[in-house]
Amino acid sequence: MAEDGKTLTLTDDNFKDEVLDADQPVLVDFWATWCGPCRQIAPIVEELAEDFDGRAKVGKVDVDNNPQVAQQYGVRSIPTLLFFKNGEVEDQLIGAMSKGELSKRLEALAGQPA
Repeated sequence: MAEDGKTLTLTDDNFKDEVLDADQPVLVDFWATWCGPCRQIAPIVEELAEDFDGRAKVGKVDVDNNPQVAQQYGVRSIPTLLFFKNGEVEDQLIGAMSKGELSKRLEALAGQPA
């Protein structure tokens, strides 16, 4: 299910298995191809997938192709980044953010590196 490198491609069909039933924290990036800020943070999201490999999952939901999951979580602005742990939303950010801010929030859920 990898998109580019370690980033998961999340869909309405696989969201439950990949995110809600995950045994690790999951960062989910809700995005669209036409969204400038989404394209701006895409490389950061990919870097986080590499940085947290083995400790957390990182995935992307294209809101145009997967409206059910976006609607389920009330995503009205993109990019919206949701941080899940044990199937529950633990944190949320809306808009383009720095790698440091995203990393800090994911680190809080994933724990320190071994």
